[in-house]
Amino acid sequence: MLEQRLHTLTRRTPGPGFHDISSEVDAWLSGEGALSGLLTVFIRHTSASLTIQESASPPVRRDLAEVLDRLAPRDRRYHHSIEGPDDMPAHIRSMLTDVSLSIPVLDGRMCLGTWQGLYLVEHRDRPHDRQVVLHFLGSLAR
Repeated sequence: MLEQRLHTLTRRTPGPGFHDISSEVDAWLSGEGALSGLLTVFIRHTSASLTIQESASPPVRRDLAEVLDRLAPRDRRYHHSIEGPDDMPAHIRSMLTDVSLSIPVLDGRMCLGTWQGLYLVEHRDRPHDRQVVLHFLGSLAR
C-alpha cells in the first residue's frame, strides 16, 4: 500500500553557494520509515534553488557558481532592482536551475549516485531562512 509523508525542512543559509542537504533529507526519510517510492523536493522561494550535483570535489561547485555569476551578473542594470542588486540575478539563477526535483527512494535512502549530493543553492548575498518541502510517496516500514 502506498502511503505519503510531508515535511518542511527549514535551513538557514549563510549566503551564496551550494549547501548540502543530503544527510538531513536521508535522516527524515529514515525517521519516517520510508522503504521505496518517490521523493519530491520543492523549495518555496524564487531566489534560491535545488540541484543534484557532484559531492566529492568542492571545486566543481565553485566552478558552477562562477558560471552562474557570468550568466546572471550582479553588476549590470536590471529593471527589477527594489530588493537590491543581488535579487534579479538570483531570480535568473533559480530559473536556470531547479525549484523542484523528483528522486527515487530505495531501501530508505535517496537513489543518488556515488558522487551525487542534494544541494540547496542560495543565490542571495545575505543569510536567509529557506523552506524546502519534502513529499514522500511510497511504502513505509511497519
